[in-house]
Amino acid sequence: MQDKLSIYVHLPFCVRKCLYCDFVSGVGNENTMGSYVNKLLDEIDSFIGDKDEKLKVDTIFFGGGTPSVLPAFMIDKILCKLKSVFAVDEDGEISIEVNPGTSDKEKLDAYRKMGINRLSIGLQSTWDEELRTLGRIHTYKEFLEVYKWAREAGFTNINVDLMSALPGQSKESYEETLMRVTALGPEHISAYSLIVEEGTPFGEMELNLPDEDTEREMYEMTRDILADAGYVRYEISNYAKAGYECRHNVGYWTGKEYLGFGVAAASYFQGKRWKNQDNRDAYLIKGAQREEEIVLSLEDKMSEFMFLGLRMSKGVSAKRFYEGFGKTPDSVFGEAIERHIKNGLLKEEGDALFLTSKGTDLANYVMSDFILDENNR
Repeated sequence: MQDKLSIYVHLPFCVRKCLYCDFVSGVGNENTMGSYVNKLLDEIDSFIGDKDEKLKVDTIFFGGGTPSVLPAFMIDKILCKLKSVFAVDEDGEISIEVNPGTSDKEKLDAYRKMGINRLSIGLQSTWDEELRTLGRIHTYKEFLEVYKWAREAGFTNINVDLMSALPGQSKESYEETLMRVTALGPEHISAYSLIVEEGTPFGEMELNLPDEDTEREMYEMTRDILADAGYVRYEISNYAKAGYECRHNVGYWTGKEYLGFGVAAASYFQGKRWKNQDNRDAYLIKGAQREEEIVLSLEDKMSEFMFLGLRMSKGVSAKRFYEGFGKTPDSVFGEAIERHIKNGLLKEEGDALFLTSKGTDLANYVMSDFILDENNR
């Protein structure tokens, strides 16, 4: 097992919920935010790990919601509490998600001074009409201002989130978004296709979505344009310049242990997986209450190692699998591996098993064959 943890902090506040969002988040005033932060500090303070030595942490991620809607001093209080309870690496990766509509120069300067060294800016599109369709509260111009302020504040590791297959989006408008963003030179780009989730406003609407062929062309356009601009695709939806892969997310995909604090936050620690309650009001009243706590079986761990590892372009290491479980991937998943190699969806090269280009397109189908259930354990 790895000896350093990742920490995720969920901040469930936003100015207005986007029409596609199904995360636990909503509007809140400063008093509500303050009360939530106090409960969060209590939760962090009450975590019991190793009594003899502080647990080591090398990545922290503030997500939401919109963390940048909170006053900067509240973020600082949380970060200080984490550093008092855990041994946070001096060169650790500390990320925060920001919305251009809730960020300003003073906040960005404050983030940098308190030790945050990675920004994830939720842009989604460079076209204001598309942003309005999504329910975003910012414009492209506001994003450009925030990006400039971030560089002036000293941030040298910036991610920009983009979305494709949006209502009313054309191949041409998406291509222009990709070209505009790559011209800015952020170190990392996350590019996702819109998924219309049940229970969201989009889920109740008749949407003018691009057809499957157009969505496929957007997908290929993302890969090609970002590759030409010097970005390496290291995970299905994530691209980075050399050395700027998101260490926090790589930890999730490689089976690293992590702790989640806040409403709806998930944790995986010492063989157990749990999730906090997903009701913000209940969290504000009672503090963190664990739900869905399970002890992972060996089969669960092997399955997760495979289907999460296959999200990565470099794939799954047979050596690391054997070191973790005392078995080879072939001895556990041989039939699925052989079938998908034969069909051109998987490839073995040296120690690695990874998705081919065709396999990446059918990733969910391939990964489903690496889930061990009661019938094939």
